[in-house]
Amino acid sequence: MKRRTRLILALDETDRGRAISVAEAVSPYVDAVKINWPLVLSAGPGMISELAGISDVICDFKVADIPNTVRLIVEQSVSRGASAVIVHAFTGRDSLETAVAAAGDADIYAVTEMSHPGGSTFTSAHAEEMAAMGVECGVAGFIAPATRPERIAAVRSLVGDLKILSPGAGAQGGSAAAAVSAGADYVIVGRAIYGSEDPEGSAASFAREISTASRGAL
Repeated sequence: MKRRTRLILALDETDRGRAISVAEAVSPYVDAVKINWPLVLSAGPGMISELAGISDVICDFKVADIPNTVRLIVEQSVSRGASAVIVHAFTGRDSLETAVAAAGDADIYAVTEMSHPGGSTFTSAHAEEMAAMGVECGVAGFIAPATRPERIAAVRSLVGDLKILSPGAGAQGGSAAAAVSAGADYVIVGRAIYGSEDPEGSAASFAREISTASRGAL
């Protein structure tokens, strides 16, 4: 994944036409488009391939299953053009290692904890353990919440130069600048961009915020 603006669009649209339109409009300002089940279930898995023609695609399927099922999901995602797949780490070492092996040249990002308030109930307590395991399993990077920048810093202290992608900026109340300052490599923004009346302008604004924070973090 390129590292140009360090902004990733979480495209949770359910209308195919709108999704394509937004992805095309914001493509100068984002390094990747992250899609989840809402878009795939409404428009079909072919959306992975369609969007891959516009930008790098991260399949945020938060895969959490036995190794064989993990392998099948990752292989199918990558075969359709996904550059990366997001999986849960709490399923354990065998599932995580299987995801990495199945991805081939694509990236696997492991969730350490989720960005919503409930993420602090269970996953936060084990985030450091899951991050350490992910490093050993060979993942490309981790998901850590922009809504709790101190948790990004905690993960960063364990994972070295591996990538950290941080969701939760914008509608969930997280700050893109704070996430970058805490150690995030990329900031994931969804509703504040795709739900905007001016997605392109909103993406440009977030990209500027990230750029300013990046210069300050040097």
